[in-house]
Amino acid sequence: MQERILILDFGSQFTQLIARRIRELNIYSEIVPFNKIPKLDEGIKGIILSGSPFSVEDPNALNIDLDQILNKRPILGVCYGSQYLAKHLGGKVERSAKREYGRAKLATVPTNDALFNGITADSQVWMSHADTIQDVPDGFEVTCSTKSIPVAGFKNSNGEYQFPIYGLQFHPEVTHTTQGKELLKNFAVDICKCKQDWTPASFVEDTVNGLKDQLDNDKVVLGLSGGVDSSVAALLLHKAIGSNLYCIFIDNGLLRKNEFEDVLETYKDLGLNVIGVNAQDAFLNKLEDVSDPETKRKIIGNTFIDVFDEEAHKIKDVKWLAQGTIYPDVIESVSVHGPSVTIKSHHNVGGLPEQMNLKIVEPLRFLFKDEVRKVGKELELPINILSRHPFPGPGLAIRILSDITREKVKILQEADAIFINGLREHNLYDEVWQAGTMLLPVQSVGVMGDERTYENVVSLRAVTSLDGMTADWCHLPYEFLAEVSNEIINNVKGINRVVYDISSKPPATIEWE
Repeated sequence: MQERILILDFGSQFTQLIARRIRELNIYSEIVPFNKIPKLDEGIKGIILSGSPFSVEDPNALNIDLDQILNKRPILGVCYGSQYLAKHLGGKVERSAKREYGRAKLATVPTNDALFNGITADSQVWMSHADTIQDVPDGFEVTCSTKSIPVAGFKNSNGEYQFPIYGLQFHPEVTHTTQGKELLKNFAVDICKCKQDWTPASFVEDTVNGLKDQLDNDKVVLGLSGGVDSSVAALLLHKAIGSNLYCIFIDNGLLRKNEFEDVLETYKDLGLNVIGVNAQDAFLNKLEDVSDPETKRKIIGNTFIDVFDEEAHKIKDVKWLAQGTIYPDVIESVSVHGPSVTIKSHHNVGGLPEQMNLKIVEPLRFLFKDEVRKVGKELELPINILSRHPFPGPGLAIRILSDITREKVKILQEADAIFINGLREHNLYDEVWQAGTMLLPVQSVGVMGDERTYENVVSLRAVTSLDGMTADWCHLPYEFLAEVSNEIINNVKGINRVVYDISSKPPATIEWE
């Protein structure tokens, strides 16, 4: 059974960071909503209570039954989690005179405590809370403080509890807490006794063995996109069931220039059984004159289902549909606040499971995006797919900010190819998380030779990120941007102006639609 740290999510924006930091230690971590605590099997070695945007003093505060976890595993409360422990074990928590947010320095740390082993007294930490722990419960003691916060951390100090209970008022999971990773390692390794054996190689071995047991000799169909997630899922399934995996790669007419042919060629070299389907007309005919982004997504999603379903039914006796679902999708679907009402349609493959009446297999459902890449590297996925930037499911349709026509698709494909190829040629591609070109519903005046022009505007977009949840615009060299702009304007008929998007996420999103 896989050893793991269980993280109870109270809705903090940092909860996924806790899981990431634990996983960076080669220890598996699992996030569950605070109100869905699973049975504590022997694989669960410790429990972390996350932060929260809520206050423990609120009448509608998020509450759990502490008897489910006390005296059962070591516990670490972070921010709201620590305040909750303090209040419900008999301490005193009050609203802060003002919200404490930002960097602080530890003023005192214990000299002989497992959690603070190697942590220095002037270590920088990150505060983000509106409540303050005034008094720790009976049988507990203060472990650390800052200049302005007497109780920055606490722990149980008597023998009432079989397992240690710690609370931290600050967030060890964020990079602004400079020794936060050491704190989490002390908790997971030294206190919870987790082995650091969760690696890409161990994941591949365990997953392939699990897939063999789950699927037996059944046939599985998978929709390939040419991206990292579906490709890694395909390789895992191929290692488990070989030729019983059937992959379908659909050209919706909205891929990048030459992408359909290039990706099919790559898949051939991997030994995968891939069926390429040219369905450009089916998609582009339905998208004609459609400009609303959500309508575009629904048309593309529904058409994909129809085309995929038709191709899949040509394969006899298929029992499973494989999907490249990754962990952030799983977390979103069981969020503290419930599934987001703003999830864009065409997420994965929409209504396929219901329409096809197949069982679902998701080999990547417990991995973050960067972990998928590490597993792909372990599986020797070719670098041109492994390092490929994320690409939206609806493709270029949501990068054309107006109605879809074949002419606009071609214009955007040509401009985008110049941008992406330029990034590769200047060794900038791997410095960028995601890049693309947007065709704007704007025309501008220009001069080419002796002629006045009135043509289209494109915006280049490049961002840096770890997982796409937040992103910063990429500071590409001015010389490179000038070269790309010049090449696009000179070579793509219909474009006479190029701009560069310098918006970060939030408040903007990575895509424009």
